Amino acid sequence: MPVEQHGVDTIPEEERTSGPRDLVSILLGSNLCLGVIIFGWLPPSFGLDWWSSVTSVVVGTLAGTALTAPLALVSLRTATNLSTSSGAQFGVRGRLVGSVVGLLLALGYTALTVWIGGDVMVGVLHRLFGLPASDLSYGLVYALLSAATVAGAVYGYRVLLRMSRILAVGMTALLVLGVFAYAPHFTTSALPEAGGYLLGGFWPTWLLAAVAAGLSGPVAFITLLGDYTRYISPARHSSRTVLRATWLGLTAGLLVPQLFGTFTAYAAGAALDYAGPLVSAAPGWYLVPLLLAASAGSVGNAGLMLYSMGLDLDAILPRASRTRATYTVAVVATACVFVGHYASSAQDAMTSFVLLLTAVGTPWAVITLIGFVRCRGVYDPDALQVFNRRSRGGIYWYSAGWNIPATVSWTLGAATGLLAVSLPSYEGPLLTLTGGVDCSFLLSGLVGGTAYLTLTARSPQAPVPSEASGTETRRASVSQ
Repeated sequence: MPVEQHGVDTIPEEERTSGPRDLVSILLGSNLCLGVIIFGWLPPSFGLDWWSSVTSVVVGTLAGTALTAPLALVSLRTATNLSTSSGAQFGVRGRLVGSVVGLLLALGYTALTVWIGGDVMVGVLHRLFGLPASDLSYGLVYALLSAATVAGAVYGYRVLLRMSRILAVGMTALLVLGVFAYAPHFTTSALPEAGGYLLGGFWPTWLLAAVAAGLSGPVAFITLLGDYTRYISPARHSSRTVLRATWLGLTAGLLVPQLFGTFTAYAAGAALDYAGPLVSAAPGWYLVPLLLAASAGSVGNAGLMLYSMGLDLDAILPRASRTRATYTVAVVATACVFVGHYASSAQDAMTSFVLLLTAVGTPWAVITLIGFVRCRGVYDPDALQVFNRRSRGGIYWYSAGWNIPATVSWTLGAATGLLAVSLPSYEGPLLTLTGGVDCSFLLSGLVGGTAYLTLTARSPQAPVPSEASGTETRRASVSQ
């Protein structure tokens, strides 16, 4: 299969041959991996019992999916990725906000997937063959996973889609086997090693789990969904069908692995660490399936994340090809894996990462969705590509390529979120107003959306594309 040549350019109609079933396959198959499973471990590690953990994961995931799923419809209409599509609201240069947010989200999740998958692989290989758990062993396994991930990401969407179809079936079977493997030692009681509620009380800890383990999953896709729906044709598939497929894919693709992670955390007594107890508690007959899950699942998930990172960097640096951008971000992601392994605890690193990125990403998603509703899903795909062609003009040019109200609104929302976040090593000053409960994502989305509606109250109508605007954009040739 040839290497994909498209970056963030507009996908031609004749190449938009994917459908809703492909969307479900890629969202389900790519998420059945340890990089997503481990998020189900967070609530038990926070000191919650089984039922409290399950409700926090389910409620958070459903709430996040309700916010995130409609973003899939944007790229269905624009035929390009979401960060580029957000140029309709932020301006053709201002859409760099989305590119940077997407790049950071994908970078963190790629590193996390390779990190956790590699740790489990080393643990399994130690039990099977006596492989020493040395720095050299970890380094070799991380490098092997990274190389396989890069190969899939460079070949692009079609290869990743085929891989996801296989993983959707194979990983489901491996997880079902895992339920039987860990069931004998399962308990519904809170793990005593966790030391009680992380935040001192039930509801603050439950809400933290709902955000860190539940809501963060769908929010991770706020810039990724368009990478897949841009290959679906709105002429052949309705928005309702695509939205339903997105909701199904996100819900199943996140709840299945995360709840498996919650289940195995209690069965393995994994309060302070996940990878080590998971391997130690596995019966001998499940070690090979666990090795397959750690390797194949990690490559599938990290491959999609790395693919998205390549697109985001390609959007930031138009002169770089998607392939070159993918190789570049792969080096950075691999470096983050080693930093995570040697310099951070899994719980602190994961909690800090997801809360910070959720606070920063939510107002961007809210503003983009408000713009989608205002323009009724009608965009000028050609005008969205002005920055990529290094030209000027078009209906999304605004002020030198930036829509100031949208950018200011996102800045206010993101700043509010950062001031209201509660991390293991930092507590924002606004926490005193919320009783110590982390409401950063709610406040950031509310402030960002309200500010955008207020600043654009006098001109609520979005730019409307026309044949004239498309022609004007194509003729623009002034170099930036």
